[in-house]
Amino acid sequence: MKILTSQQMRDIDRLTVEKAGIPYATLMETAGSRVVEAILERYGSVAGKTFLVICGKGNNGGDGAVIARLLWMRGAKVNVCLYSKLEDSKGDPRAKFEAVKELTNAGQGPDGREIFFSDESKSYGPAWKTEAPFPYPNTPDFIVDALFGTGLSRPAQGAFQQVIEQINRLKSAPNSRTQVIAADIPSGLPSDGSHPIGPHIKADLTVTFTAPKLGNVLPPNSYANGELIVAAIGTPGWLLEKECDSNIFLVEEIQISDWLQASRRAPDAHKGSVGDVLLIAGSRGKTGAAALAAEATLRAGAGLVTVATSTSAQSLLVNQARIEVMTEALAETASGAIAAEAFEQAVQLAHNRTVIAIGPGLASSEDSTRRFVLEFVRQRSRPIILDADGLNALAPWPESLRGSAELPIIITPHPGEMARLTNKTNTEVVADRVGIARELAMKQQVLVVLKGSRSIIAAPDGSVFVNPTGNAGMATAGSGDVLTGIISGLLAQRPQPALAAVIAGVYLHGLAGDLAAHQLGQRSLLASDITQHISDAILKYER
Repeated sequence: MKILTSQQMRDIDRLTVEKAGIPYATLMETAGSRVVEAILERYGSVAGKTFLVICGKGNNGGDGAVIARLLWMRGAKVNVCLYSKLEDSKGDPRAKFEAVKELTNAGQGPDGREIFFSDESKSYGPAWKTEAPFPYPNTPDFIVDALFGTGLSRPAQGAFQQVIEQINRLKSAPNSRTQVIAADIPSGLPSDGSHPIGPHIKADLTVTFTAPKLGNVLPPNSYANGELIVAAIGTPGWLLEKECDSNIFLVEEIQISDWLQASRRAPDAHKGSVGDVLLIAGSRGKTGAAALAAEATLRAGAGLVTVATSTSAQSLLVNQARIEVMTEALAETASGAIAAEAFEQAVQLAHNRTVIAIGPGLASSEDSTRRFVLEFVRQRSRPIILDADGLNALAPWPESLRGSAELPIIITPHPGEMARLTNKTNTEVVADRVGIARELAMKQQVLVVLKGSRSIIAAPDGSVFVNPTGNAGMATAGSGDVLTGIISGLLAQRPQPALAAVIAGVYLHGLAGDLAAHQLGQRSLLASDITQHISDAILKYER
């Protein structure tokens, strides 16, 4: 699913009118219908419920007018507040406001339904205390936010700022029952960015139209959306595919089920035919990371897993890892980390493996270990995944080290590791995760998984994928090691195309964390709990 900028969305709407022959008025009517459908689906009947609909003068406000009319037709009591003078609105939005005003002038319906309309000439104060005859002034059951659309590029000010802040205060008040539904994007958020630019609505439900926008899916802005629904309003799929040049995508369930279907085991499969992974990981005192990654690799479906670790760590790892995991001892430094002298042995161990992963618990403070990692990656003969100390050993990223389609390099940094790889600050990375991940992926021809809330997957061709699964409970030691294992296990079963396996791995990792959090809660979640739910995550789509 493509993620669009505000300009791309305007272009798509225009092309829908020009090439698909669907008038703007029809798009507006359909958008309003989709919001009402979402309300009915989530909250049930609206008959007798009270709604406050906040509208701006533009297209988003026109959507709000449609929503108000359709709610009234279903028995709701509705107050529409237009934060503009009616005569200042134009075209299709003006027509939708006029339709609501006519209903207001006609009085309540035969079954007691009520609808009220007021514009700025009457509505300078708090929206639910207008001069309109609003019989439920303080605590409407629902507030529909149709104040601003996707084109906002500066902070909300004046009356707009006041109404946004008032809605948020009402929503967060003790014992408040009011639910806030945003049309397209919560007002006050920029649709083209990940960070707020000023006060903004904090919605319980957001219904965005045609395709998600960056502000719908990238945190922290995405947190203000509540539950997000992407609703089709008439734009044909072929038009989105051919006429929109967006290369940022939201990962969808269908991608995961398709990958799992394509990598199903043949009836005559054996352990060697479903992937043989070499995991170079662990050091004295850090064997847990290697054990977590190894078990996750097996749970993801790899047939064979061997952990190559430092000599003094091997005996400890044997007692921690699953009995199905094989181990090999490598030459070590005085501190118990893998030494540069282990290079030739590691190359021999890598021979005929399907995938190599390096990093969990490796320890990278010694120059000897750093030399080992750099030389091994340079001379790799298989796809390779780098995480944790495998990345720290390479920081800053050597410009001469590049991946390729035949021998892909997959890196899975968190923001701190990414900052070290790119010679940037952690703050700079967090402020532009999409741009920085894409830049490194394209420059060095590597696959980048920038971990965090809504992990970012960037490919060498410049395409970026936003992963929607995962939760704050996964902010726990070892979660990244489990991700390394899942990606390794999936990639070993179907190495090409590597990007598809990486996307599936990131999604299933987040989903396993979500399933674990549902059972255990976020606070008590451990990395090993994620591993225990990998099979549940896979079965959800494999069936």
